[in-house]
Amino acid sequence: MNTLPPSDDMPAPAANGGHRVARIVFTIALLVAFGAAAAMLFADLPKQAIGALVIVLSIVLLLMGIPVGVAMLGAALLGLYSLSGMRVVTSTMKSVGFDASASWSYSVIPMFILMGMILWKSGLTATAFETARRWLGWLPGGLAVATNFAGAALAASSGSTIGITYALGRVSIPEMLKSGYSPQLAVGSVAAAGTLGQIIPPSLLLVVYAGAASVPVGHQLLAGVIPGLILAFSFAIMIVARATLNPSLAPRVDMSMVTWRMRRDSLVASIPIMIVVIVVVGGLFAGIFTATEAGVFGMLAAFVFGSVHLLRTTGSWRSVTTMVRESIIGTLTGTASVFLLILGVVVLTRAMALSQVPNVLAETIVELGLGRVELLLILILVYLVLGMFMDTLAMMLLTIPVLLAPLKALGVDPLWFGVFLVVMAEVGLLTPPLGILTFIVHRIASDPEANLGRRIALGTVFKGVAPFAVTAMAVLLVLIFFPDIVTWLPNQSVGR
Repeated sequence: MNTLPPSDDMPAPAANGGHRVARIVFTIALLVAFGAAAAMLFADLPKQAIGALVIVLSIVLLLMGIPVGVAMLGAALLGLYSLSGMRVVTSTMKSVGFDASASWSYSVIPMFILMGMILWKSGLTATAFETARRWLGWLPGGLAVATNFAGAALAASSGSTIGITYALGRVSIPEMLKSGYSPQLAVGSVAAAGTLGQIIPPSLLLVVYAGAASVPVGHQLLAGVIPGLILAFSFAIMIVARATLNPSLAPRVDMSMVTWRMRRDSLVASIPIMIVVIVVVGGLFAGIFTATEAGVFGMLAAFVFGSVHLLRTTGSWRSVTTMVRESIIGTLTGTASVFLLILGVVVLTRAMALSQVPNVLAETIVELGLGRVELLLILILVYLVLGMFMDTLAMMLLTIPVLLAPLKALGVDPLWFGVFLVVMAEVGLLTPPLGILTFIVHRIASDPEANLGRRIALGTVFKGVAPFAVTAMAVLLVLIFFPDIVTWLPNQSVGR
């Protein structure tokens, strides 16, 4: 699971109380884990009950702080042993390492991670907010709108949710507070902009989903383009509406000093990011590149532009060397963690197939007479609850093997469901109690250099993200009732 930074707002007595509650929860989780494991090993249970216990055990292990991939792998192996014995466990462990990773669709993951790391370490991401500020700062809530669209631009060039949040938070939070913006709006807009990182391609979550659901990676990435743009514009419209109705939230910024030449220069400075976006998204849509090739050429473009930017600003090749070294290290650690998750989900999928839980669930849904819309509305509530205490990838990978069969039975397009799932996962990054982006933004806002001496409580951040989470849910409802919004672009691509 994500390691959450501690809150500076919590006084010592509350902290002690929190530790006692944590110990109680851990003890209960440990007892449940032992009970589930014992039941799988020693009780004569139906296959479906064993499959359900595998899911329960995975969730409990996650709550105990076990790394996501290890929790899923351990629970799934125990389930396989209970279902089919040691022979199946041994054969699975012999083959799953290769089977899980030797997939062409997953080869894009290190390229996307490296591309985002290079853009971040080279400093190119810092130009996105200044460009948006110069062009959009005149709007009601213009700086928050600029933050939002800067996040969209960075999402389309790096795809790192946390990286985008850090890059924007350090720059935009002090700028908005200096201009008299409400702290709630300032921190909320930064957190919401970060969520765009996994919806607008390149998106690692969409890539991982595509592999787990066996759908083409390129088409899955294209499916996220229009919903991501709709989400970005919806956030912007909500900000402008709130600032218009309540001007005290976001006083108008004096843009008289910003000339058209300055606006033009800011666009020129953003050309490298635009080119990276065109290479990746345009290449996929035109059928010039596969997803992996788009990742490679996007990474090469990011490296060239990042190196030129560093040489122009520092005049030293050492800065380029440092950028490359730090980017490669970040890519290796990030790729390893993602592939451990993939390994876990492959074993979990095998356990689910043997337990026949997805088949039983599909039959139950059909017997209940639930339609497509009814099931998806129920899943919104399910994912809201799961997102409150589970890691984003864990929430996705635990549910994909269980839900794909019932969804296909109701005619839900797997490409569409991938976008639905990622939007819900990103909403989970905002909602309490474990909305990781909320804690990251709070940590940034706790820095005196960012908050300009104004104490920003964790509760303020949660209140700030609430309107954005509601807006994202409204967009999701639109996508449910108009699914062609998601599937139209992949259907138009040359490679379809």
